[in-house]
Formats: sequence, C-alpha cells, structure tokens
Amino acid sequence: MKKFLIVGLGNIGEQYANTRHNIGFKILDALAEKEELNFETQKLGDITTYKFKGRTFILLKPSTFMNLSGKAVLYWLTKEKIPLENLLVITDDLNLPFGSIRLKTKGSDGGHNGLKDIQDKLQTVKYNRFRFGISDEYSKGRQVDYVLGEWTEEESEKLNERLDKSIELIKSFGTAGVNNTMNAFNGK
Repeated sequence: MKKFLIVGLGNIGEQYANTRHNIGFKILDALAEKEELNFETQKLGDITTYKFKGRTFILLKPSTFMNLSGKAVLYWLTKEKIPLENLLVITDDLNLPFGSIRLKTKGSDGGHNGLKDIQDKLQTVKYNRFRFGISDEYSKGRQVDYVLGEWTEEESEKLNERLDKSIELIKSFGTAGVNNTMNAFNGK
C-alpha cells in the first residue's frame, strides 16, 4: 500500500484558526470533515489517516508553530517510512491571486518561514508543495497583519469551492501522481 504524508501548515490556537496563514490546516480540516475523520494529538502534531483507492494519506497539522514545521515533517516522514516524493506540504502564498492553486515539485521558500524550516530540516528544496493563493492585497508594511488576518467576507464566500478543489488535488496527488496533478490543477 502506498503511503503519503500530507502536511498542512498553520499555527495552533484559536486566535489563528480562521487566518490566511492557516490555509494548510483549513484544507486538511475540510478533508477530515468531508470524510468523517478525527484528528488525534500525537507527537509534534495532530494526525489522522485517510484511506482512498488503495492509498494511505497521513494528514498532519504540525503543533510546532509555522516557523518550526520542519521538525514535525521530518519526524513523521521517518516514523512512517514515507519516501520524500510522497510528501505534500500545503501552504499559503502571497504571490498568487486569492484561491489560485499551484503544485510544484521543488523551489525556494519564497520568504515563507515554514517552508524555510522544512527545507532546512530535510536538507533539500526538492519536495512537493501545494501553494494556495491568498493574494497580496495589503498596504506597505502590513504583510504580517494581512497574513495573520482573517478572511474577508467575500473571500469566505468563495472559500468552500476552493477547499473542495484543494481536496480533489490531494486525492489526485496520491492516485494520479504529481505530474498529472500539476497539469490538471495548476492555475485552476
């Protein structure tokens, strides 16, 4: 049976629950809710397992806070003996329009501290990342407030459809492979 580690990046705590920076958690929560899965607090994060078409998806929401996500990612990859190519990290991206999706097999951290830490702990930039656009509609010097801010009413209305598309991407990643998934979802 093929195993995949799907990591949604975010910060723990109620004050972060509905912020743009927590889109990784929000996507995994949407998948868990749709499939009636429950997360359990385990070492370095909240974990649940989703079985689909002969694949096992281990969903991880690190409890290490965003900037130290690499420790949890490395721990669970090693513990579950999951190859690096079966890792998918879900993160917010300021450089993409709201709700747009981009799947990449490698790349820089783009100034994202969660990705920076993962790259540091894994000692590579070659790992799959699913970047969810949160746009860059903030005024100069207000980036942190924007990223840690809550979704606008307009964004919230559009979010459910985008969450459904994100769930489809995760399933495709495990069943159709990364290249087919990039072709099917990037820019959609």
